[in-house]
Amino acid sequence: MKKAFEATASFAQSMDEADELKNFKNEFFFPQHQGKDVIYFCGNSLGLQPRSVPAAIEAELKSWRELAVGGYFNGANPWLYYQDYVSPSLATMVGANNHEVTVMNTLTVNVHLLLQSFYKPSGKRFKIMMEAGAFPSDQYAVETLVKQFGYAPEEAIIEVAPRNGEKLLHLEDILSSIHAHADSLAVVLFGGMNYYTGQLFNMQQITKAAHDAGAIAGFDLAHVAGNVPLHLHNWDVDFAAWCSYKYLNAGPGGVGAIYVHERYAGNTDTPRLAGWWGNEEKTRFKMEKGFIPKASASGWNISTAQVFNTVSLKASVAIFDKAGIDRLRAKSILLTGYLEFLLQQLDNISFEIITPAQAEERGAQLSLYFKTDGRRIHDEMHSNGIIVDYREPGVIRVAPAPLYCSFADVYRFYDILKNFK
Repeated sequence: MKKAFEATASFAQSMDEADELKNFKNEFFFPQHQGKDVIYFCGNSLGLQPRSVPAAIEAELKSWRELAVGGYFNGANPWLYYQDYVSPSLATMVGANNHEVTVMNTLTVNVHLLLQSFYKPSGKRFKIMMEAGAFPSDQYAVETLVKQFGYAPEEAIIEVAPRNGEKLLHLEDILSSIHAHADSLAVVLFGGMNYYTGQLFNMQQITKAAHDAGAIAGFDLAHVAGNVPLHLHNWDVDFAAWCSYKYLNAGPGGVGAIYVHERYAGNTDTPRLAGWWGNEEKTRFKMEKGFIPKASASGWNISTAQVFNTVSLKASVAIFDKAGIDRLRAKSILLTGYLEFLLQQLDNISFEIITPAQAEERGAQLSLYFKTDGRRIHDEMHSNGIIVDYREPGVIRVAPAPLYCSFADVYRFYDILKNFK
């Protein structure tokens, strides 16, 4: 049953009063505008800083200061196992087993490393399929990968584009394209959600189609992790990677994370580029030749755990553990639905919501396409203490993250647009 919304400030206030997650907003620092907290709709680009982060960083500084190298084995959080501290929380969010998830490096580095493991061109099966308009880093990663194997990108990369005059992809077009190229596909690599339109793809069906075609299925979950609950293991996804600085609030350059299905993670013969930190811990300190990977996703770890790039994520996932990803998703659907409802009341400006209307095909983000005035409206929002972002051509992305955004925040956004001239 769809929620009956009202375009009034009192209705927004009543929704906030009934919100069981409303107090989580108090766990974050907000930039200030004219002495007040901004309204922050930009968690799809960079999440806010949890208030627990300074103390969490100080705890590791204390270990470093007082224990030096001893911090690897002692202290509040021995660094030797730091990559393992956040895996259970992340595994819950993405629907994986703990041993299928680890943190390391950053997103695009991890995409490269996973493709080195899973892109194995042979004969006529050498092509990679991705969505047209994928985030540039993914495009660059795939382009340079196929070049390393001697293929021309225009021959080895298949892009699935929206139909003429449309901005979204049809699932049937994705699936039919996979079927049409079944004899030449090596990997299907999609963003779980398109960064520009906010379209959430049906990863379960894409994975099944890829497997039916004899290809590997992988996903870039940068805009999905911490936004929408996933079931990667049950969907049989082969691999995935994501960053932690967007909805996961781990700060700029925060550590990346990967998922590798246990059929590969538990198989120590699965090919990979290796480093010391991925070696079996029982033999790691023998300092001998011969890489023996851990039988888990951590077998893809290369370098020493990035303690200070992980500490903020550790603080943030503790908040997610308390809030619960399913409860956050339920609030997010209401928040974004309310935003959509309010936008539909406007008749003084011309724009199009290019994000799917169906809740199961989007997350917290709505992308608003303006033929004119997009940049001016963006600037007007900022001048009123509302942080959104602008992407060419003409799109304002609005993402009310449920951990720290309210219904009153959404109403305020609408109220400014309602009076825009």
